[in-house]
Amino acid sequence: MTAKFDIRDLSVSFHGKPVIRHISLQVAANGILGIIGPASSGKTTFLRVLNRMNELEQGSSVTGQVLMDGNDIYRSEVDAVALRKSVGMVFALPVPLPMSIHDNVVYGPTLAGISDRGRLTELTEKSLKAAFLWEEVKDRLNTSGLRLSGGQQQRLCLARVLAMEPGVILLDEPCSGLDPISTAKIEDALTELKRQYTIVLVTNNTKQAARISDETAFFLMGELIEMGPTNQMFTAPRQKRTNDYITGRFG
Repeated sequence: MTAKFDIRDLSVSFHGKPVIRHISLQVAANGILGIIGPASSGKTTFLRVLNRMNELEQGSSVTGQVLMDGNDIYRSEVDAVALRKSVGMVFALPVPLPMSIHDNVVYGPTLAGISDRGRLTELTEKSLKAAFLWEEVKDRLNTSGLRLSGGQQQRLCLARVLAMEPGVILLDEPCSGLDPISTAKIEDALTELKRQYTIVLVTNNTKQAARISDETAFFLMGELIEMGPTNQMFTAPRQKRTNDYITGRFG
């Protein structure tokens, strides 16, 4: 396994209150790591560690090491803004910008200084295809992104992240408000995308983690209880608390 991230003794607190306690794990490159666990287990906080978004909140403290491709992303000389371009994030609630579908997709690249129309057109098509949205919108790229359905808006937000050509995609419950058909399209896209990207998926849907994750990590009260290949985690977990959670005995 080639590790994209190597997390060593990670702890995170806000205003002195611990949220994540001494977590160590590796995230494999070109795969999907599913993170499951009940509410208030530190799942989203962990996700935000990987692109240094927690530091945007006052009172946050991060200790330990977070290595990406062998480099500590919390070194003082690391540019957090540049890091977030290479570690994109899709949130639970899709937030398309009040502009056309095309302009939504190329918003980031345009801000980054790309002005060549041919290149922007290429990025639009490539990103929408990767997000499994192109066939549905290719004839109305100048239509407002706000006019898309909820599932389409979420895939548009995924395309917007892909247009920045990151190496890592973080997803925080991206299907929480979507119907089964929209959820399936997101899952199909992620299954294809892992060939080129490292994906970390926080989900409250254990069945979703079982369907598409290569590895699964179970978080509970800020601690990593267990992590392993998804098939093993869902058929023969080593920890009783893991088994209790995935079988619905708590959470």
